[in-house]
Amino acid sequence: MNFTGNENHEISLNEAAELTQRFRDNLPVIDNTIAEYFGKSALEDLLSQQDCIGIRVYYGIDSDMKKHLVIVGVNEEGNDLYNGNLMEIGKTCPPICPDSNPLNS
Repeated sequence: MNFTGNENHEISLNEAAELTQRFRDNLPVIDNTIAEYFGKSALEDLLSQQDCIGIRVYYGIDSDMKKHLVIVGVNEEGNDLYNGNLMEIGKTCPPICPDSNPLNS
């Protein structure tokens, strides 16, 4: 299967709220992180890599047992561009959270 970068990943706000609520209701014992923020420039740098048509998100745990997302570019064959830009160190919520909304409360 080839990847194009134009795959549809849309879901409704209700579906997204249900997914995030279920996650919050079942938070693992590890920590209470519910989200991470990544800046536009970092995302654009990752997506602008040669052959990058999308991203893959891995879940990770740091040495303090805090959850983190690790983001890597993906090529049209669906392979990780692991020798390129990798992203982590997002701003975690909590403690840095947006105003209350259907996705986080």
